[in-house]
Amino acid sequence: MTLKKKVVLFILKKIKIMKKEKFDNIQAYGLNKNEKKFFFESKLKNLIKYHYKKSKQYRKILNYFNYDLNNKKLEKMPFLPTQLFKEIDLISVKKNEVIKTLMSSGTSGTNPSKIYLDKDNSYNQIVVLSKIISSILGPKRLPMLIIDKNPMNLKRNMFNARVAAINGFSIFGLDHTFLLKDQDVENIDYEKLKLFLKRNGDKPFFIFGFTSNVYKFLIEKFNHNSEPFDFSNGILLHGGGWKKMEDKKIGNKTFKDLLKKKLNLKNIFNYYGLVEQTGSIFLECKKCSCFRTSVFSDVLIRDKHFNILKNGKKGLIQLFSLLPSSYPGHSILTEDLGEIVEGKECECSSKGKRFKVYGRSKKSEIRGCSDTI
Repeated sequence: MTLKKKVVLFILKKIKIMKKEKFDNIQAYGLNKNEKKFFFESKLKNLIKYHYKKSKQYRKILNYFNYDLNNKKLEKMPFLPTQLFKEIDLISVKKNEVIKTLMSSGTSGTNPSKIYLDKDNSYNQIVVLSKIISSILGPKRLPMLIIDKNPMNLKRNMFNARVAAINGFSIFGLDHTFLLKDQDVENIDYEKLKLFLKRNGDKPFFIFGFTSNVYKFLIEKFNHNSEPFDFSNGILLHGGGWKKMEDKKIGNKTFKDLLKKKLNLKNIFNYYGLVEQTGSIFLECKKCSCFRTSVFSDVLIRDKHFNILKNGKKGLIQLFSLLPSSYPGHSILTEDLGEIVEGKECECSSKGKRFKVYGRSKKSEIRGCSDTI
């Protein structure tokens, strides 16, 4: 038997095992490029067929474009623009099976995206998110400092995506402590922070916050002249809010440098993710500052005519995820600009496709599919 045949049989054997084990027994970064391609495209093809059968709206869209359900190539698999989730209800389960509805924050004057989750979809989100987060936090829950106020005191109709993110990441923490005063969202509760660091500051602890909040309260407003606060054992996970940072002319490197200088905080991880694919987030590599795909996700870049762009070319980001099963959010075209990074691999040797995100497209409303409904 030739070496090539041995490799192919090895890959097929791995895929066969994974089909039986589901997501619980699959590592987030456990496959190389060829293994990932076989595994991911097979699973995604089955997911497209599933949503075609279960979602009336999704079936209409694919029929309108005469999509071939037997297609096996990632580049030719159909996508839905994120704008569509703001305009129509996309769901692949019975309404009485929905246990949770997530809503994006949305910009002023626009409808939020509505994402319908059943029990299985919600469970898989937690399982996969746990695998991804454990790559930076380790296997155990850590004491958690949240750069916000208690979500129980937030107006849910205004901050659904924010509440969902806080609650979602809180499952990886313990001794949850909110930095802001409950009755005064603009003020830091220094006494509560001091007690938290006294209990937990001598060992690794988890910090979570939206990027603009982290900048506002840990850099702009934070005052430790009266006594020093040491965040050297902190592991910060932050995401979103970069539009406000761009307005302040604060880039990613400057953001990290300021946190290190002011709080001695060095372990900082930016993440990228959308409510349309909750649970399937992309973590930033500390060394190359690129986002990385996991076994459960992938990315392509398209131009304004929706053609696939080569690596190194900037365009609209298309995201894939194996998690959405209660709604057809497995392949979405975002309103964000990015590029897939080519060239020499990062020394971190982390498996997965590398890409960068440059923010929202100026003409970000991508339409087309809604006309077929």
